[in-house]
Amino acid sequence: MTRKDHVRLAAENAKDAVKHAAEVVAPYAETARDAAAHYAHEANERLAPKVSHAACQASLHARAAYDNHLHPRMQAARTHVPPNVDRAAVKAVHQTRLAARQAADYTAPRFESALAASRPVAEEAASRSAAALAALRGQVSAKEVQRLVRRHERRARCGRWVKGAALVGLLAGGAFAAWKWWDQQSNPDWLVEPPAATELSAQDAAPASFDDELAEKERESNGGKNA
Repeated sequence: MTRKDHVRLAAENAKDAVKHAAEVVAPYAETARDAAAHYAHEANERLAPKVSHAACQASLHARAAYDNHLHPRMQAARTHVPPNVDRAAVKAVHQTRLAARQAADYTAPRFESALAASRPVAEEAASRSAAALAALRGQVSAKEVQRLVRRHERRARCGRWVKGAALVGLLAGGAFAAWKWWDQQSNPDWLVEPPAATELSAQDAAPASFDDELAEKERESNGGKNA
């Protein structure tokens, strides 16, 4: 066997080993995932009420401690504070709350847009991971992968061609509209001179009278007799 045959055989053995490992590990991975989801759901069901109750109790205790101890002392301290300082402190608190609200209003839409933009990337990564796992399992051959790659490349080229054609058509339409506008501005209708009137001959201008027509017919009849 040549060196190429050895390399090909080693590659085939490695591919078979990876395929076998994927087939062996896949059921355990699915079982572990299902078990983790089950345990997480069960823990959430058991701990959520306790955590909520503890949070409510802590909030009530904190509120009671504030009302019983801290609030009276703050009121007593405010009575000894000069009015100007008190007003400045209240104004600072209001401005701080307003700034926090504005910051929340500013960041919330951008966070939502960033999250919406990251979803297609995550879906693409998940689909590629599934495709890679299917390829490792041997469900998708290399030829099918190459066919899919070529199909995506053709679609990308067609999309670029359509965009280029649309852009060229748009530019051509804009150029034609600009040329028509410039032509109308350069040669308006009121600036074009009307064509000169054609002069009629005296015979065409003056209509023939009845006597002239009668004399003409007599001359024609006399000429016919002489002939």
